[in-house]
Amino acid sequence: MTTLNAIIERSNHNYGAYLKEIDGIIGIGDTLQEVKKSLLESIDIIIEECAMHPEYSLPKELEGEYEVVFSMDVLSFLEYYAGILSKSGLQRITGINQKQLGHYASGLSKPRAKQRARIEAGLHRLGEELLSIRFDSDSN
Repeated sequence: MTTLNAIIERSNHNYGAYLKEIDGIIGIGDTLQEVKKSLLESIDIIIEECAMHPEYSLPKELEGEYEVVFSMDVLSFLEYYAGILSKSGLQRITGINQKQLGHYASGLSKPRAKQRARIEAGLHRLGEELLSIRFDSDSN
């Protein structure tokens, strides 16, 4: 199975996604769900068009089975979730101080690989914790 790496980035008015391995396949949307759906639809259109028109060549990465893995840059992530995840909360789950997170969110500086890994690991721990929560049906 081929892995296709899709990069999601913020633009002035929405989000865009593109494939690192194949030029010209993009998706756009106002939300992450919309941009992901748009990119996957673009891939489907390319496959359908190439099947209907033998003179078009299907990118080799789309032959057979493939998986699309989505990634975001830290700036786009922090901007997208700004109304949900406070810098104080992010500091607690990542160990990175709020001032530095503010620099990342404003684009003043870019996190090094180690800092990106800390942010990602903290978010994954939070996600795992949230997925494990169940509410007691007998409680208020």
